[in-house]
Amino acid sequence: MKSFRLKSVLVVLFLSIAFVSCNNDDDEKPVNQNTKAALVTEIKGPATGKVNDELSYEVMYIVDNACAEFDKISEVTIGTEKGLQVIAKYPSEVCTQQVPEPKKTVYKFKSTVKGTFEIKFKKSETEFLTQKVVIE
Repeated sequence: MKSFRLKSVLVVLFLSIAFVSCNNDDDEKPVNQNTKAALVTEIKGPATGKVNDELSYEVMYIVDNACAEFDKISEVTIGTEKGLQVIAKYPSEVCTQQVPEPKKTVYKFKSTVKGTFEIKFKKSETEFLTQKVVIE
């Protein structure tokens, strides 16, 4: 009886492992994409705001080809200055639309304290484009 119970438990365990390991997510091939920093050409948004209010800034940037899409905004340092940069993602396939148009994204800014702040986005390899905002 103990031998039968042990075999039953082993069979159930084996079937459970086989069932869990046989999912089909391995069949999906991920699309290879490359990312690269895009250079910002313009920042549009309010010059003043209030504490704990979320402000929206439209950030215009240039990409290498028309197939590029917005990926994220990340931090960057140029020399000793810290700022932000737009990261664009490019598909690994050849892009047939070579003439890119300026793209835009929205950056959200919120401060919990009063003061004057500078929102800096990477404009070139050596400088930032700056938008000042006064929080009252």
